[in-house]
Amino acid sequence: MFAAVGFAQYKVESAGVPPSEASALSSALAKDGVKVVKPDGSPLCEIWFVAADPHGGGSEQNTTMTGVPHGALLGVVRVPARWSDRRGQTIKPGVYTMRYSFFPMNGDHQGVAPQRDFAILSPAAIDTDPAAKTAFDPLMDMSRKASGTPHPLVLSIWKDDAGVAQGVEAQGEHDQVLHSKLGEAPIAVIVVGKAES
Repeated sequence: MFAAVGFAQYKVESAGVPPSEASALSSALAKDGVKVVKPDGSPLCEIWFVAADPHGGGSEQNTTMTGVPHGALLGVVRVPARWSDRRGQTIKPGVYTMRYSFFPMNGDHQGVAPQRDFAILSPAAIDTDPAAKTAFDPLMDMSRKASGTPHPLVLSIWKDDAGVAQGVEAQGEHDQVLHSKLGEAPIAVIVVGKAES
C-alpha cells in the first residue's frame, strides 16, 4: 500500500498488520500500517491509524480536527528503539495508543504549536477499548504512565491539506512531518522535531 517515498532522507514503508500487543484494538485499525524509516535505514516508528476517521465531537478554538471527539482513538504506534517527543521526553520501546486531545488554553502552552491538536501516547497494555472517548484528566494520567514524568507523551498533529502526497517531509529547521490518512481524512504528524519554545 505504501511505496517507499523519501524526503530529506526519511522514508515510509509498509508496516504490515497491527502488532499483537494491540490485539484488543485491531478491529478499529487499518490492516496495514506505515513504517517511518530513518536515514540510516533503521525504523523510527510504525503507526497503524484507525480505519475510519472518528466523528461526533464539537469544535474547539484553534484546532484543525473539527468533529473528532476528545479522547478518541487515532491509532497505535510501535516504537522499536528509544525515541523522543518534541519536548525531548523519552519514548521507551513499546506499543502505545494515540488518542486525540488538545492542550488547555491556560497560558502554559503558548507558542508550542500553531494549532492545539495533539496525539497523546499511552501504554497499549492499559488502553484497550477502541470505542472509549477518554476525558482529559484520565487521559493525561494514563499517558504519564508512559512518560514517567508530570507531562504526558505528545505528538503534534493536524488535519492535513487534501491531496498532499503520503510520505515524510522536512519542515523548518528541526521537523520531519509524516503525511498519512486517518481513515479517509488526511493527517500530518510531526515524527521528529524540537519544540521552539
